[in-house]
Amino acid sequence: MKKEDKAIIIDKIAATLKEYSCFYLVETSGLDAEKTSNLRRACNKADIKLMVVKNTLLHKALESIDGDFTELYPALAGPTSIMFSNVGNAPAKLLKDFIKKDDTLPALKAAYVEETVYLGADQLNTLASIKSKNELIADVVALLQSPAKNVVSALTSGGSKLHGILETLSNKEG
Repeated sequence: MKKEDKAIIIDKIAATLKEYSCFYLVETSGLDAEKTSNLRRACNKADIKLMVVKNTLLHKALESIDGDFTELYPALAGPTSIMFSNVGNAPAKLLKDFIKKDDTLPALKAAYVEETVYLGADQLNTLASIKSKNELIADVVALLQSPAKNVVSALTSGGSKLHGILETLSNKEG
């Protein structure tokens, strides 16, 4: 491969890394054509981009962008595929579902989610349980709305009681 071609590929990988908020390094070399095709289809449905890369080119792309990715470098051994996503737990959930169907592969090597590095396949359950930014925002909104709903509920129920008392008093006077 020519040096110019490598530079173009490195730039493409770096641009993709900047485009997504998290990425997973996965071992997919043991998958046959059918399983690879199924993985790609599942990734497309889940809005995850799957890319097969050379480790040296990925290493150079990581060096060219902002951030400290040195913890990921030991995971860059053997065939590597990258799963890009803007939802931190989406690739982990997809991998778990895929592994349930077929216990062989893909195997998680490492992940970079919310500026944190996760190394090893044993981190898959942790990554799958991470809440996305939107899920966290929904939880906070629900917590903030709960006291307001209780106050409104108390006021409306108290208002109907007061209305009943006033109506009873007005009927007695008449």
